[in-house]
Amino acid sequence: MPSIRFVATDERIEGVEQVTEYLNTQGIVYEYWDISKLPLELQEDYKVTPELQEAILNTFRPEIDALSEKHGYKSSDIVVLSDQTPNLEDLLTKFKDEHHHTEDEVRFIVDGEAIFTLKGPKDDTYYDVILYPGDLISVPTNTRHWFTLTDLRKVKAIRIFESKDGWVAVYDESELQKQA
Repeated sequence: MPSIRFVATDERIEGVEQVTEYLNTQGIVYEYWDISKLPLELQEDYKVTPELQEAILNTFRPEIDALSEKHGYKSSDIVVLSDQTPNLEDLLTKFKDEHHHTEDEVRFIVDGEAIFTLKGPKDDTYYDVILYPGDLISVPTNTRHWFTLTDLRKVKAIRIFESKDGWVAVYDESELQKQA
């Protein structure tokens, strides 16, 4: 079940309905997909093999296709971060820098836990969205944010993209000003 923690005050919002309602006011899409249809061995296996990736993507193909049709997404893949990931600390350092994207950042948590820290569009309030298996978030284009892991230090997620190029981050805030 997702939760939100406001960075400045440590206030929290708990529960799917309350989290969904708050995220909607921020322009963030949140959905819950039924994780129980994924065989347990696919949830817990953190080896990144083409067969594992394909099996996970095929399990959620109806949901991915419906979301893609609705929002114009064109590709999807699997990202796995754990202590087995080579250069994990370097990757996390890159993800922890505040940035934005020129397309939506869509993630569905298959296993593990993740935190998206988002900058509110209206009042510059920073808040963490803590995600667990079954949670999907779509961070809109140009929303300033960063990503990290919880103390569990592992996540397996489906990434869904508008372009075939995949994940491209813009770190320089001045680039956002040029696009406005």
